[in-house]
Amino acid sequence: MSGLAAALAFTWFGMVIAISFLETPLKFRAPGITVPLGLGIGRLVFKALNIAESALAVLFLAALATGHVNVGGWIPAVVAAACLIVQMTVLRPALDRRAAVVITGGEVAPSRLHLGYVAVEVIKVFALVTAGALSLA
Repeated sequence: MSGLAAALAFTWFGMVIAISFLETPLKFRAPGITVPLGLGIGRLVFKALNIAESALAVLFLAALATGHVNVGGWIPAVVAAACLIVQMTVLRPALDRRAAVVITGGEVAPSRLHLGYVAVEVIKVFALVTAGALSLA
């Protein structure tokens, strides 16, 4: 089970890196992509990513529960899952509301919500790498 747990952690890690740190910033540099269009695409992509992450998190935690992982291996796994929960229940809904205003032509006041989402994403990425590595130990 430790190999499966590591594979799930690193798959989850790869998805987050690919979407959050590669696709998202590049999307807004593509020719013809307006801010409202980019936000509309981003809302769909992050909803799908969070669904996939949720499935991976459940499978990862189940693999850890059925394996022989010490307490140190559980800590980063729980941190990663907690980050996902915060993103899905607090940060993404608030960002979605702001995006909806912009998509419909409105304006929003500056906010640090996006920076908060990125900060939590960075914590989650480090937690996943650590959890995956400890799963193999």
